[in-house]
Amino acid sequence: MPSAKLRLTVPEEIWLGELTRSHPETQIRVLAAIPDGLSGVGLIEIAGQTTDSVVAAMRAEDDVTEIEVLQRGDGEALVQFETSNPLLLLPARGSSVPLEMPFDIRDGEVTWEVTAPTEQLSELGTQLDEFGIPFSVEYIRQETARERLLTDRQREVVEAAVAAGYYDTPRQCSLTELADRIGVAKSTCSNTLHRAEEAIVKEHVRREVVSDLSTA
Repeated sequence: MPSAKLRLTVPEEIWLGELTRSHPETQIRVLAAIPDGLSGVGLIEIAGQTTDSVVAAMRAEDDVTEIEVLQRGDGEALVQFETSNPLLLLPARGSSVPLEMPFDIRDGEVTWEVTAPTEQLSELGTQLDEFGIPFSVEYIRQETARERLLTDRQREVVEAAVAAGYYDTPRQCSLTELADRIGVAKSTCSNTLHRAEEAIVKEHVRREVVSDLSTA
C-alpha cells in the first residue's frame, strides 16, 4: 500500500494558521484530533518559550469554543480544546484517509504522513484543493508494513539518540539533553522514543519467533 508525506500550508483565515505564524518559535504537536460534524476536538502539546502566550491566544479565538489545560510545565503545556472550525481535518475525513498521529504545526506549516490506497490518496489531494489548503508532496512510495516499522520522525529521534550516546552504557546523554539537542519538549522526546522502542522490540520478538518456528 502506498504511503505519502505531504507538507500543508494552513490558510491565513484559519485560526491555527494565524496562531502559529504569530508564534513561529513555538511548536504545536497534534496528539489526537477527532472531527465531529461541523466541530472538532483536539489534544495538542505546545512547546516553546511563548507557550503561555499561545494558550492565552487560543482562549481569545472565537473558533475555539472550549479549552482546558490538562498539564503545564516549563515551556510546555498539554491542552484539550474544541473548535467550531476544524478545516484541517475535513479533507482527511472526506477522503477516508487516516492521519498518522502525532503531527506538527509550526509557523503555519503542517507535515502529514499518510498510508492509504492510491484512490484515497488521490481523493485527499482533491479534498485539499477543494478546501483551499495549499500542499506539496514530498514523496509517494510503495511500502510494506515492515518498512514502515518507524515513522520518519521516530527514526530521526532514535538516530539522534544513538548519535548522542543516549543508549550507551554508561549513558552519555540524558533525556533532557537529547530533547534540547533535537529541539522538542522533553515529554515529546520521551513519548516518541517510547513508541519507537515499542515498535522495535515487538518486531525483534516477532522475528525471533518466526526464526524459531522455521528451524523447529
